[in-house]
Amino acid sequence: QVQLVESGGGLVQPGGSLRLSCAASIFTFSRYAMSWYRQAPGKERELVATSFGGSTNYADSIKGRFTISRDNAKKTVYLQMNSLKPEDTAVYVCNAWKVGMEYWGKGTLVTVSS
Repeated sequence: QVQLVESGGGLVQPGGSLRLSCAASIFTFSRYAMSWYRQAPGKERELVATSFGGSTNYADSIKGRFTISRDNAKKTVYLQMNSLKPEDTAVYVCNAWKVGMEYWGKGTLVTVSS
């Protein structure tokens, strides 16, 4: 069974840092685009960052503050979040995609508050 499991969420003060991890049980992990989405109360799901084929893409809202990376040997994707702002508060969800297949994790809550 394919499974994506996020971890690393929690409470952090504005300006602080947090690193999220997503462990994937996908056999052909390296062939998937891996992304982080987030969803805050009353807001639509937002694509935060994507990693695929050695390339990365970021939402303008977090560009320069967040970094997505992956370890294909460990089948894990990370999201390093720096200079966190209260508006970054959301459930962060891991996504794996390739043509014909897509999987979602359950999400991990990040709360940025003083």
